[in-house]
Amino acid sequence: MLMLALGEENSLPVWQMMDEDEIREISQIMSTLGTVSSSLVEKLLVEFVSQMSSTGSLMGSYESTERLLTRFMPGDKVGQIMEEIRGPAGRTMWDKLANVNEQVLANYLKNEYPQTVAVVLSRIKPEHAARVLAALPEEFALEVVQRMLRMESVQKDILDKVEKTLRVEFMSNLARTSKRDAHEMMAEIFNNFDRQTESRFMTALEERSRDAAERIKALMFTFEDLGKLDPGSIQTLLRHVEKDKLALALKGATDSLRDVFFSNMSERAGKILREDMEAMGPVRLKDVDEAQMRMVNVAKDLANKGEIMIANKQGEDELIY
Repeated sequence: MLMLALGEENSLPVWQMMDEDEIREISQIMSTLGTVSSSLVEKLLVEFVSQMSSTGSLMGSYESTERLLTRFMPGDKVGQIMEEIRGPAGRTMWDKLANVNEQVLANYLKNEYPQTVAVVLSRIKPEHAARVLAALPEEFALEVVQRMLRMESVQKDILDKVEKTLRVEFMSNLARTSKRDAHEMMAEIFNNFDRQTESRFMTALEERSRDAAERIKALMFTFEDLGKLDPGSIQTLLRHVEKDKLALALKGATDSLRDVFFSNMSERAGKILREDMEAMGPVRLKDVDEAQMRMVNVAKDLANKGEIMIANKQGEDELIY
């Protein structure tokens, strides 16, 4: 109502600040509003302006939201809502599903009706749907594929029902059970140590608890692990790393790791990079560590977005040529 009342010219700057999901959601509701009386529009605008002017600036956070909800909702209900909010990232339910591990999602979906699974897989990205299908029992997966092939446009009430079921039965449980493993969290911390600090802590930890140290080592993703990326992933990484950081990081790399990167660059780009590295002269170890850490973090960000694939330490994602 507010966006319609503002009109085309005044609402344009607001529309431009929204993302696609927000525009889609508001547009969908806007198209079904029908006739709205002038008195209702006036009441809405007065209420909106008075709320904004009385509160001044606003800042939302998990804590402030939880405190507000606690004032008018039972504690267990508030807890359930906050657990769902803290679950996988994403604006819509389908965005959230895109951030759920395929094995976890497959374990839930294998107990649902094939038609329901077909609806869910038709709403997520094809590459994610493919991984989920591969993780389902074969006969069940084939049944889902057949349902997807026969499926026409899904009615909105059915889609809403599936979405509600996912939210209530799956996402809320996932938020409660997906607490991070302490060793995984510590591996992230160790990944962000400089080389000397990491060595010092790891040596001390090995003396106290060798098992814990080994588990952390297995979970860590280091600069040297970049050499295990497939050629496509390395080329994607190269496009996202600043040239000066790349030169600095490779300055402190082993010859074999350097060769991996140079072999995925054009002859001209490789020649320029080598010249940049030679022109640097001696560099501080601290600067090299920071540049290498930067590359690792970029690689992990790209992996989280699904743009590259990082093989796990157990070799399950190892590529065979």
